[in-house]
Amino acid sequence: MKKCWLSVGITLALTCGSVLWADEDHPHSHTNEKLGTVSFPTSCASAVQKPFERGVALLHSFWFDEAYKQFQQVADQDPQYAIAYWGQGMSLFRQLWGRPDESALRNGRDLVRKGQAIGAKTQRERDYIDALAVFYHDYDKLDHEQRCMAYSQAMQKIYQRYPQDQEAAVFYALSLLTWAPDATTALDNARKAIAILNQLFAIDPDDPGVAHYLIHAADDPRLAQLGLPAARRYSQIAPASPHALHMPSHIFARLGLWQEDIQSNLATIAATQQPSAIHFGAEHQIHSMDFLEYAYLQIGEDGKAEAIANGLGQGRSRTTRARNAGGHAAGNGTAGGSAG
Repeated sequence: MKKCWLSVGITLALTCGSVLWADEDHPHSHTNEKLGTVSFPTSCASAVQKPFERGVALLHSFWFDEAYKQFQQVADQDPQYAIAYWGQGMSLFRQLWGRPDESALRNGRDLVRKGQAIGAKTQRERDYIDALAVFYHDYDKLDHEQRCMAYSQAMQKIYQRYPQDQEAAVFYALSLLTWAPDATTALDNARKAIAILNQLFAIDPDDPGVAHYLIHAADDPRLAQLGLPAARRYSQIAPASPHALHMPSHIFARLGLWQEDIQSNLATIAATQQPSAIHFGAEHQIHSMDFLEYAYLQIGEDGKAEAIANGLGQGRSRTTRARNAGGHAAGNGTAGGSAG
């Protein structure tokens, strides 16, 4: 698959003047921020193209709150820019992270309807908005997995309709990981996603979505080796994101690469202390500490594991926690689940 869009990938190291917003409690800029390379050409004014692509990069690293703010800022600058409302709706979808609550579903449905009412300037943009509308449609009647499957089917059509649109392939691959009626389908979907993403990874190893979703797709003892190149790349692509620093450790832990696992999670904990991660840090810090404790136990660093356990303050002994973590060394368990 070759990229021939007029808007080629941009490295998201942006000057603070181009995408600055003021968080009420924690104002910060994005000077020299590294989130990866995204190419998502749109019909928007050139002034908001890079901020829009920054929003897509934030989505790809599950920085959903910041992505929502970014797309909201784009919509404020150009209220007739319909695809910006798609971006906000995607930020509320939070694929693989958790199920949106009633408020988020209602808000997402209204944002998508607003984008549809405004009318995108290109058929491709309309297709993206309409595909997301499938997920929010009848959210009060259809269960989450049904709507995820319907959305995935809609994204498959976009993927097939626009073979030169790399992000269509990325978002379709991600959608395959969000639904499965049984374990066999889940494994089949993961393999389909890996096949798509591996092709993209060979072409563009700096797209955060490609590397990130490869890791998620391969977060299974039968597939983990397939995720190792992406795991070793993702933190280099998007070091500004705590999630990009942590997520590779899912593969490292599956493969017993304990030193890489430890370094990944130490870097994550350090990143969660940065002002830009203030709304993203607490859950990642605790999750990374959980991974750290287990990795230290695997290499016999009981004192460090004990210190981590005390920091977590969960009152469980090392033995109990190790038993509950269950099976990474043998390749038959997860520490914390696939979401993060």
